[in-house]
Amino acid sequence: MFAYQLRLAFKSLRRNPVLSALMVVAIGLGIAVSTASVTIYHIYSSNPIPHKSDVLFHVEIDNWHPDRPFDSDHPERAPFQLSYRDVRALMQSQIPTYQTAAFRTELMVFPDGDEQRPFREIVRMCFSDFFLMFDVPFQYGHGWDDAADHAPEPVIVINSRTNLRLFGGANSVGRSLKIQDRYFTIIGVLAEWRPTPKHYDPTVNAFGEPEAIYMPFNFTPVFEITNYGNTWSWMSEPIDSHEEYLQSEILWIQMWVQLDDETQKQAYQDFLDAYVLEQKKQGRLSRPLNNRLLDVMATLEEREVVPDSTKSQLVVSLLFLVVCAINLIGILLGKFLSRAPEIGVRRALGASRRSVFIQHLIECEVIGVLGGSLGLALSVMVLNAINRMLSNGEQLHLDLTMVGAGLLLSLVAGLIAGIYPSWRICHVAPAVHLKMQ
Repeated sequence: MFAYQLRLAFKSLRRNPVLSALMVVAIGLGIAVSTASVTIYHIYSSNPIPHKSDVLFHVEIDNWHPDRPFDSDHPERAPFQLSYRDVRALMQSQIPTYQTAAFRTELMVFPDGDEQRPFREIVRMCFSDFFLMFDVPFQYGHGWDDAADHAPEPVIVINSRTNLRLFGGANSVGRSLKIQDRYFTIIGVLAEWRPTPKHYDPTVNAFGEPEAIYMPFNFTPVFEITNYGNTWSWMSEPIDSHEEYLQSEILWIQMWVQLDDETQKQAYQDFLDAYVLEQKKQGRLSRPLNNRLLDVMATLEEREVVPDSTKSQLVVSLLFLVVCAINLIGILLGKFLSRAPEIGVRRALGASRRSVFIQHLIECEVIGVLGGSLGLALSVMVLNAINRMLSNGEQLHLDLTMVGAGLLLSLVAGLIAGIYPSWRICHVAPAVHLKMQ
C-alpha cells in the first residue's frame, strides 16, 4: 500500500514540475541553512573523548586575590591554571592513574641542511602520561617514558604535518632535530589527530590544530621557557630571573589527572585539600578552600567553548526552516484543493478520509525528502565555504549523524507544510463535487 501511495505522490509531482521544483528548492534552502548550523553546533559542543571524558579531570586550586574572586560573575569558580611551584608539588602525588602538567609555548626549530630556513613552531611541554591520558595516536614510534621526564632526556614527539614538512613523511623515528640550542631525538610521530574541541587545553584556540612538537616538561627551566598563551597574576612581584618567575604566583600551567573511580577521586580531592591547607600555614593561598576537579565536559562548559553566537545561529536557522515550511502551506493547499473533484469521486467510491489524508501527507513528505537531499548537498557547500573563511583551520563537515539529522529535519518540514492541507482535502464533501460532474 505504501509503495502505491508513493507512486501516486511522484505522479502528482510530475503533473506540475515547475511548482514541484519550487517547493523542493524552498525546503532545500531551509535544510541547507539549518543543517549547516546544527553541524557547527554539534561539532562545537561534541564530546571529544567520550569513552573516558568522565575519568579525566582538570585540576584547579583557588590561588587568587584574598579579597576578590577570580571571576566576579561566577565567584564559585577558581582560576583554571596553576603556578609552576604548585604544579611541581602536585605532580608528586601517586594517586592518579595518569597525570600531566602542560602548557603551550613557541621555540625555534633549525632543520638540517640548507633547503629550509629556521622557523618558530608551537610546542607543548608535557609529561609522558599526556599521550596515555588523551589516547594520542602514533603513526611511528611512541611517547617517552618516566625516566625521560625526570632526567630530562632530549627526546621529542612531532605531529604528522611537521614530519611531512621536515622529512617528507618518512619514518623519522631516530632522527635528530635541533630546537633552540640543542639536538633532540625524535622517538614518535603522531598519526592524524585533531580532537574537536581541543579539550586538553581550551584556553587558546579551542578549535585549532594541536601543537606540532611535544617535549618533556622538565626542559622548562633548562630553556627558561615561558607560556605562549594565557598568563595571569593578581599580585605585583619583583621578577629579575627565570627562577624567580618559576617560584612566583603567576598562573600559566594546566594540569590534568586520570581518576578511574570515586574512591580514587576522593583520595585525590583529600590530597589537594591537605596540600592547600599546608600552604595556608606558610602564608600562601589565602582564598577560602576551593579545590575543584572538573571532568572534560564540565571544563569545556565552564570555559564557554561553545560561543553564544553559535547557539543563537542554531535557533535562527531552525526558525528559518519552519518559515520555509509554513510558506508552503498555502501552495500545497491550493494544489490539493484544485484536485477536489477527483478526491470527491474517490471518496464516493469508498476511499476513507484516512487513506486520502495519508496519501497527501506522503506527497508532502516526498517533497520534504527531495528538498532535504538538495539541502544536504547545499550544506556541504556552505560548510566548505566556512572552512575556507576560517583562519584557524577548523574542519567542519557532515558526518552520518548530521546527515540523519538533516533528513529528520526534512521530514519534520514536510509534516509542518503538509498536515493542514492534507487534513483539509480529506474533509472535502463528495456530494458537492459529484453534482458538478
